[in-house]
Amino acid sequence: MDFANEIIHGDCEEILKQFPDDSIDLIFTSPPYADQRQRTYGGVKPDNYVDWFLPKAAQFLRVLKPTGTFILNIKERVVDGERHTYVIELILKMREGQGWLWTEELIWHKKNSYPGKWPNRFRDNWERLLQFNKQKKFNMYQEAVVVPVGDWAKDRLASLSETDKIRDESKVGSGFGKNVSNWLGRDKVYPTNVIHMATECSNKNHSATFPVDLPAWFIKLFTREGDVVLDPFVGSGTTALAAIQLGRRHVGIDINEEYVQLARKRITETQIRMPIIAEAPDKAYPTVS
Repeated sequence: MDFANEIIHGDCEEILKQFPDDSIDLIFTSPPYADQRQRTYGGVKPDNYVDWFLPKAAQFLRVLKPTGTFILNIKERVVDGERHTYVIELILKMREGQGWLWTEELIWHKKNSYPGKWPNRFRDNWERLLQFNKQKKFNMYQEAVVVPVGDWAKDRLASLSETDKIRDESKVGSGFGKNVSNWLGRDKVYPTNVIHMATECSNKNHSATFPVDLPAWFIKLFTREGDVVLDPFVGSGTTALAAIQLGRRHVGIDINEEYVQLARKRITETQIRMPIIAEAPDKAYPTVS
């Protein structure tokens, strides 16, 4: 079968070996965190997590286009009262051993996380979204995710000083600078690297879900209509649903057959309710057995 617009049952590392090099525009995924989803994914131990993930990351690197982006949603687990370092170790190994560029780290602020009380920490209210690329120049469509300028502009732009009207270079020599007057008359600005989004979603049949708006935000930022979006740990199909709704092609892989069936069912129901925004261009893709 043609892998484009499919949800495939199997181990992503093995399935992706049948994919051609440089064929995916965006990889967005949330793999099982260490010691999580024991019944569905086996529960990888924190000390073994890097070794478990790296062979998969090697396939991600191979199939991702040079202009593509890989977004990894992950969070460290607490072990014996402290955060384990497997996420940091994974970043270093991906950079040093595989050649990934760790371009950015974004934060997903969960606006409605459950309350709780722990003796030595507060509740988790955010998760990492690590951005990796193959090269420094990659596709990024920032205008697709602009946000309202906000109330700060009313006071800040009301009376500009002379220095506000020129590019004010960073005093620490970082190369960054700003010209405040550039924002006069604008009602939209670029967002920050903190994404404020509630955790609610319509799906209640998967052990670890995120809202469809989360992958949709990154799909808009890093792809155009007709591009291919891969989720190698697709779960209940949320990333694929976001891709469909935005007129992108999707590929989902999951080792759990129950979730594959759930994802396919959700996608079928979505396609019945709404047309795909745009027909993707014809492309040659391999078949998988």
